[in-house]
Amino acid sequence: MVVDIGGGTTEVAVLSLADIVYARSVRVGGDRMDEAIISYLRRQHNLLVGESTAERIKTTIGTAVMPRDGKGQIMAIRGRDLLNGVPKEIELNQAHVAEALSEPVQQICEAVMSALEATPPDLAADIVDRGVMLTGGGALLGDLDLALREQTGLAISVAEESLNCVALGTGKALEYEKQLRHAIDYES
Repeated sequence: MVVDIGGGTTEVAVLSLADIVYARSVRVGGDRMDEAIISYLRRQHNLLVGESTAERIKTTIGTAVMPRDGKGQIMAIRGRDLLNGVPKEIELNQAHVAEALSEPVQQICEAVMSALEATPPDLAADIVDRGVMLTGGGALLGDLDLALREQTGLAISVAEESLNCVALGTGKALEYEKQLRHAIDYES
C-alpha cells in the first residue's frame, strides 16, 4: 500500500503484480494542514498568520501525535492580534500543533483504514507482511507514521526522498518506457 500525501490531496493505492487494485483520493494534504494551523491560531490565540508562517510551523515543529511531555518543542510565532490589530508574538508548542492538525491527520488515517477494508483478504495479508509506504511532502509531518501505526497496527515506512518520489518515479517510468510498453502490449 502506498499513501501519497501531497499539497491538495492524499492518494491511497494498493498495488499488486504491477497493477492498481484499489485507489482512492481524499481532499486533504499539506495545504489543509496549513489551513488547520491558521484556523487554530485564529480561534485559540486571536492571532492571524499567513500561509507561509503556517507552513513554517508545520515543517519546524509539526507533529501528528501529542508529545509525551504534553508540550514538546516551542516556537515563537508572529502575526497580527485580531483584537487590536497590532503585531503580536506568541509561543506555540508541539501540543498546540498536534491539536490543530488532529482533523486532517484523522482524515488521512480514515482514508488508509477505508483502503484496508476494501482490499481483498489475500492482499491485506501481504500488506501486513510488507507494510505501508508514505510518500509526498505531507509524509514528512513529524510522527505521522506513528499515528498511522497506532490506528492500523501495520508497519509504516516513510520513503527516502518522499518529497520527490512522484517526480523520481515518473523519471524512472520514462527511462523504462520501452519495457513498460512491451509489458502492456503483452498483457493485451
